[in-house]
Amino acid sequence: MKLIFASNNIHKLEEARAILSDFEILSLAEIGLHADIPETADTLEGNSMQKADYVFEWYKDHHDTMSNDVIGCFADDTGLCIRALDWKPGVITARWAGEACTPADNRAKTLKLMKGISDRYAEFKTVVTLILWDEPQSIDTPLKQQFVGTVEGNISEEEWGEKGFGYDPIFIPEGHELTFAQLPTEYKNSISHRARAMKKLADFFGK
Repeated sequence: MKLIFASNNIHKLEEARAILSDFEILSLAEIGLHADIPETADTLEGNSMQKADYVFEWYKDHHDTMSNDVIGCFADDTGLCIRALDWKPGVITARWAGEACTPADNRAKTLKLMKGISDRYAEFKTVVTLILWDEPQSIDTPLKQQFVGTVEGNISEEEWGEKGFGYDPIFIPEGHELTFAQLPTEYKNSISHRARAMKKLADFFGK
């Protein structure tokens, strides 16, 4: 059985394929969807649903040309929420430093704003939206479900580590002294916010 993941991010795909090992996970490129998917909602839940709905509607228009063993699609949206910054960047985590920013730009802005602040508490949150249909004939009445994964921690005072991506070099998960970017990749993936949401998705199929 196959599931479409609304992503072409190799890190996300590897993580999803490891957790959802009973399924063949297809990227957007692998199904031929090359459009930019809009993310205009004002919440992580809204963005995640918007992306999943976009892929679902695209698939409905193209499923006659694809194999019948695609049973659903899912999308994720992730936000870093920092207490001292009024829980920002939140829904604009990926474009915190501007529309054309890089992950390094986002980290630099965060560290600059947090300079001299003692309260460094932060939360990473991922929302995964699943749209599921059992058979091609049930595609017009799909099941929609959301799964949330969170990790509490703190923002470091400078960047540490070479692994991971995004904000990993400045986020220290609770109970650890190393950033996500310093922890072994396999271990980090096992405790990450995205992994926790994905595991809830896997548990859903297990039921």
